[in-house]
Amino acid sequence: MNNEVPGTRFHGLLGNLGKLTSIRDTELVEQSLLRTLGPLINVLDTELYRLDESQTVVRVIYSHRSKVVDSDGGARLVKRIEEITNPSDIAPEVMALTSNVRLLRRPCTRRIGDEYMIAYPLLGDGEVRGYFLFKRDREVSPAEDTIIRGVLEVFSNYYALLDISMRDRLTGLLNRQALENSFDRIWTAVSRPAAVIDDDLGRRNVPSQTYWLAVIDIDHFKRINDTYGHMVGDEILLLVARLMTSIFRSTDLLYRYGGEEFVAIVNAENSEIARAIFERVRLGIAGHHFPRIDSLTMSIGFALITPNLLPVEVLGRADRSLYQAKQDGRNRTYDYQELVDAGIFKDVDYAEPELF
Repeated sequence: MNNEVPGTRFHGLLGNLGKLTSIRDTELVEQSLLRTLGPLINVLDTELYRLDESQTVVRVIYSHRSKVVDSDGGARLVKRIEEITNPSDIAPEVMALTSNVRLLRRPCTRRIGDEYMIAYPLLGDGEVRGYFLFKRDREVSPAEDTIIRGVLEVFSNYYALLDISMRDRLTGLLNRQALENSFDRIWTAVSRPAAVIDDDLGRRNVPSQTYWLAVIDIDHFKRINDTYGHMVGDEILLLVARLMTSIFRSTDLLYRYGGEEFVAIVNAENSEIARAIFERVRLGIAGHHFPRIDSLTMSIGFALITPNLLPVEVLGRADRSLYQAKQDGRNRTYDYQELVDAGIFKDVDYAEPELF
């Protein structure tokens, strides 16, 4: 069998790269990468593993292509993307292979029965940021290797540029635009039913996702700016951002929404677990000694993300809870549903978010 990549595929490759670099969303770029490389190397399934700064897998994206024969005898390819934002069980053979990739910083292959499992590193700023993985019945040819490395390099460079544009310049946190881009994916995950997957790649027991959105506000921040000046205020914002990043879990999403307001999205089985996560953050900030101002507190309001509500409605619910926390003395965490059950909120209608 000829393993060389046919020259005619270069036209499709250039077209796909053009589409990839026209996308302005980091996770859509990741999906585009899988859709580009799958047909190029003649495999139906490709996988992307994303790492955090501690080299822990925080997100897995699977791209599936399957051949379907219609009633009239015609064949077509059906494409599907499956994304897991809280991976809990990765097959041992995948872990072993990607561990070698991380240590060697180069592609590695593992023979499993009649197939080869092949993994490439995704590099960024001189570090391994993830892995591109696929399985097939033969190893990669030199021509294919050159193409894969080239596409991954283009992807990594473009991804880095996009990531910068989605970051707040002062704190380095994801910004408001990144939050808006995340809404579609989060709502899709919430709407997805629980599934059990058990195939050759070892994926199984994929639960439905339950997410909670919190609006977090620094108490009396205007007083800090008025008393000590904006340079000290910016330093406090940076410290708060770094403290929250260290306290939140690696799978949690944290955004600077504007000024002294932040938004966090976490995956938790129930409201008690969600509250514990947000309380840990609040107490961590309250217990920290800050320069010049000594101490600082935060107020937090959070709400369950449900598919029958628009993002602005959930944001509005969390914001109303935050406002109530401030009215009741600040430095506390309020759950929207608890406030409804207690009769503090008369109804569940949302108001346009007024973050302050």
